[in-house]
Amino acid sequence: MGGTELMVLVVDDDFRVANMHAGIVNALPGFSVSTTVTTLAAAHKAAPVDLALVDVYLPDGSGIDFVRGLQCDSMVLSAATDARTIRAAMAAGALSYLVKPFAPADLAARLSGYARYRRILSGTNLGGSEVDSALDALRPRIAPVPSPTAVASPTKQLVLQALRTSERAMSSAEVSSEIGVSRATAQRYLSTLANAGEVKIQLRYGTTGRPEQEFVAVDKPPSRPAR
Repeated sequence: MGGTELMVLVVDDDFRVANMHAGIVNALPGFSVSTTVTTLAAAHKAAPVDLALVDVYLPDGSGIDFVRGLQCDSMVLSAATDARTIRAAMAAGALSYLVKPFAPADLAARLSGYARYRRILSGTNLGGSEVDSALDALRPRIAPVPSPTAVASPTKQLVLQALRTSERAMSSAEVSSEIGVSRATAQRYLSTLANAGEVKIQLRYGTTGRPEQEFVAVDKPPSRPAR
């Protein structure tokens, strides 16, 4: 820990959601995912990290209990919205609580804020204003600007074309299969497009398990004719 990049552990019972979150993390400069796991048992065996992104409901226990025993920073990402769970997560030491489903931009903003928090607290003998700034950084109000390189790339156009020509919403796996890129690459571009407001995220409910994230292209309003 403490190197040039902030190492992140992603803990979620749905491997698809875990991979989506990992894609958001890896797309941000200064962050790198150490590993993704779907159980507490695997999380306990993971290498030390700077930050853990933890779901509450895991197949072998509570993510809040895991957060309570961590020796690193953590954020809870969960669909649970009851006040008792949220208070328990914060009391356990979570720096942030993000309610699912959320836009990739929301998680990216929290992570960027966390990076600022770490930079501010890397000093010594901090003043009151610096402490306030560090804590404020954990609750960002503006999402970061998407990467211009990603937005301008041909892959972006392929992703958008696949979504616009599809008769239904597509998962990241379906997009990757349609345009012939890896799932991680598809996730990265879908996250960037969602940040830019060109793609909308919704949930696909199956017969079993947690819902899967799927994506729909957002139609741009027609331009007004010149007078």
